[in-house]
Amino acid sequence: MEKRVLGIILALVGVVGLILAGVNFMNGGTNTHNIKQIIMYGVLGAIFFFAGVGLIRNTRDRAT
Repeated sequence: MEKRVLGIILALVGVVGLILAGVNFMNGGTNTHNIKQIIMYGVLGAIFFFAGVGLIRNTRDRAT
């Protein structure tokens, strides 16, 4: 059960990272700092999201 909770937390952190990347993208700006932020938030968000989803899917519940 603990792995599933950790997976949910990782997935939520990933969603937040992807939302931040989308907000930075929509706000515009062509300077290097903004582009680096979009890439950083997008990549880290995707990594956390897919790690969380994978952890949720691969964890089996056992009766205790």
